[in-house]
Amino acid sequence: MVIQWFPGHMAKARREVTEKLKLIDIIFELVDARLPLSSRNPMIDEIIQQKPRLVLLNKADMADPELTNKWLAYFKGQGIAALAINSQAGSGLQAINKAAKEILKEKFDRMKSRGIKPRAIRAMIVGIPNVGKSTLINRLAKKNIAKTGNMPGVTKAQQWIKVGKEMELLDTPGILWPKFEDEETGYKLALTGAIKDKILNLQDVAIFALKFLEAHYPERLKDRYGFSEVPEEVVELFNHIGKLRGCLSSGSEVDYDKTTEVIIRDIRGEKFGKLTFDIPEKA
Repeated sequence: MVIQWFPGHMAKARREVTEKLKLIDIIFELVDARLPLSSRNPMIDEIIQQKPRLVLLNKADMADPELTNKWLAYFKGQGIAALAINSQAGSGLQAINKAAKEILKEKFDRMKSRGIKPRAIRAMIVGIPNVGKSTLINRLAKKNIAKTGNMPGVTKAQQWIKVGKEMELLDTPGILWPKFEDEETGYKLALTGAIKDKILNLQDVAIFALKFLEAHYPERLKDRYGFSEVPEEVVELFNHIGKLRGCLSSGSEVDYDKTTEVIIRDIRGEKFGKLTFDIPEKA
């Protein structure tokens, strides 16, 4: 499966990000804590080049906390500073300014030694759609400046936003890469809502989700759908869940489309608890 989804505003955003880099001190790369690698746009490394970076694992409240700690250790091992945050609730945000100052200390000390007057840190927030950039900006700015929404593609233009006296943020639209050649990455992004549902076969996404849960969170899968043992055949899985949830057609046959909706809604609604779909050991 190769998913292609690169709307015109994303191509424009890439150009604008590249043009504004010279004004920026640090990049805040926002990723989904449930997908710390799959939600990183591989084009970002190419675009931002050697700019200092702070990776923010957002939606940490929805991710498996044990694996989030492993991912923070992974980024540290890569020489990249990283923080786990929840922009919706505002938790972990107070550490962002402190971390940015530490990363930029050498640069600002050098400016000070040359007699340059201290100024606010200029940061650019980048990330794929629906990862929570606008919510984070509104929290940091303590007012509703950036437009938010739970659908990918809400932010369509760049804007500068003041965060107190110590920081200025440049918001950017979410940028996906032109296509996903890795099937698994596409499924994971679909499960968390980063890709619009209408461009995918959601039954394939649901099948991937069930197999993933069986491999990594089998007890949660059993508890949610009342399995004593999880059936090996996908059809049996769907039939059991469909009957359990009343997803039946007029002839009392299981409606697989409705069953698919139930499975994906259960995952997005945290009915299985806190899940992380990227496994650190596979990084």
